Amino acid sequence: MSQVYSVAVVVGSLRKDSYNRKVARALSELASSSLALKIIEIGDLPLYNEDIETDAPPAAWQRFRNEISKSDAVLFVTPEYNRTVPGCLKNAIDVGSRPYGKSAWSGKPTAVVSVSPGAIGGFGANHAVRQSLVFLDMPCMQMPEAYIGGAASLFDENDKLNEKTRPFLQAFIDKFASWVKLNRSL
Repeated sequence: MSQVYSVAVVVGSLRKDSYNRKVARALSELASSSLALKIIEIGDLPLYNEDIETDAPPAAWQRFRNEISKSDAVLFVTPEYNRTVPGCLKNAIDVGSRPYGKSAWSGKPTAVVSVSPGAIGGFGANHAVRQSLVFLDMPCMQMPEAYIGGAASLFDENDKLNEKTRPFLQAFIDKFASWVKLNRSL
């Protein structure tokens, strides 16, 4: 029986019908049977504040840290706000990295997909997330890069992914499966 890797999907948009959430779902549908993708919610995370990092941190922090810790890999899917990372995603990264020395992220293979209505596909956000991943000791898949622009045209009225985008996302998630397998076996 082949290994199935659990992948925590962290979506940097809180909007119920966000394009990023739709892309995350599409990637889950396209993933091979070797990956089990699960969106880990971040909307309920209180802002990180070391003053409340006690023996009994907020329940939402503990839930999030546990879900990330249990995963074999992480996939970030994010929009771009003001040429950088949405605040909710940066907060989730900070919450998962604490307390110091007990980061839930450490060593987990990862990749970043940025989705935007604009033409450059969230390039700034994608690279801002990658900058954090270096410090978090997360081996990040370099290629293919995934900057997806024109988000409003990716799905039809039934939220079905268009045929133009499907091959790219298929190639991306297939490469990610190989990346996870390679880095989890090290």
